[in-house]
Amino acid sequence: MRAGSLRHFVSIEKPVTVKSETGDPVVTWQTVAKDIPAEIAPLSVREFIAGAVGPLASQLTAKITIRYMDGIDATMRIKHRRGRTTDLYNIAGALSDPKSGREYLVFPVSRGVNDG
Repeated sequence: MRAGSLRHFVSIEKPVTVKSETGDPVVTWQTVAKDIPAEIAPLSVREFIAGAVGPLASQLTAKITIRYMDGIDATMRIKHRRGRTTDLYNIAGALSDPKSGREYLVFPVSRGVNDG
């Protein structure tokens, strides 16, 4: 993995349920890791067609690559701030590198699903 391709900085957040003032459960997001160097790339047509299995596949829009990190799962989301704009990505799964499995992770993602 080339460090130069990791030109975006993202945060990883997990859902946390808290009680509102009325006592009702409310889902909020807690930052697990921030300022992680990442590559954000739209899915190519070939990747989109190759992965088009099941209902989730039609929602996938990009792939995000980061250096290997333990504990990231599909309940979490990735936040990318671009100036005044914030993009939210729902993690569909995690694919580790084929060589060692501990060098990098690739996340197929959809935009805006976990807006919480």
